[in-house]
Amino acid sequence: MSFFLQFILNYRKKIIRKNLSLVFPDMDKKEKIILEKKAYRHMSDLFLEIIKSLGMSKKEMTKRFKFKNIEILKKFENHNRSCFVLCGHYSSWEWMVSLGSHIKNQAIGIYTPLENPYFDKLVQKIRKKHNGLILSRYHTIESITENERNNYKAVYGFASDQSPKIRKDSYWRTFMGIKVPVFTGAERLAKKLNIPIVFADIKRIKRGYYVAEFKILSKNPINSKPYQITDKYIELVENQIKLDPSEYFWSHNRFKHTKTKHLL
Repeated sequence: MSFFLQFILNYRKKIIRKNLSLVFPDMDKKEKIILEKKAYRHMSDLFLEIIKSLGMSKKEMTKRFKFKNIEILKKFENHNRSCFVLCGHYSSWEWMVSLGSHIKNQAIGIYTPLENPYFDKLVQKIRKKHNGLILSRYHTIESITENERNNYKAVYGFASDQSPKIRKDSYWRTFMGIKVPVFTGAERLAKKLNIPIVFADIKRIKRGYYVAEFKILSKNPINSKPYQITDKYIELVENQIKLDPSEYFWSHNRFKHTKTKHLL
């Protein structure tokens, strides 16, 4: 599958090469070729793991995807608090869906609905298989606000390292050395509702096996300075990429606004 995507289909090859060239300008050609190949292999694993998760039992999933310190989330549960979990498009973020099998509160992933209705239903089916639900990012604010008003507690997952639309109030900062706009929605909503926010540091132990470690970004976001949580989050994603860039999802057009004159 990796060979087919890279050499036959040329799947997003221009975007992948553009991203690698921007982020690693000093990397020699041979190293970039090796990294590109590893990136396609990892991408192929992700696609297959999404499909495989449909037929995986809870026992098999918990064997392959472990949570190092789940007690952090359970402590918020015990205090009757919801929680935001941020992660990057790094390693096996898709298998974070299994979080719902380890906690009492409902696990809900924030996602962008797919244009293809068949694949959109498939994504929802996979989430439900492992005690997870999904919520369109277009209804996030009103849905979570209403849940909190009704004392319905949940753990909400955000993958917020991609490229947002540019607005007058967009927050710009460097990501992997390049100035880009970044998503701040999770931080703003967490501050508004004072919902604790943590980072999921996911690592691949070996092929098909992962572990996630939670790192608290803020227990009481209402007391955080503007963009403090977002900055921490971006720095943690950067640390992951620097540790092993082959596990990042390079096919996203993350740096499409780098040449756009921002409006601040």
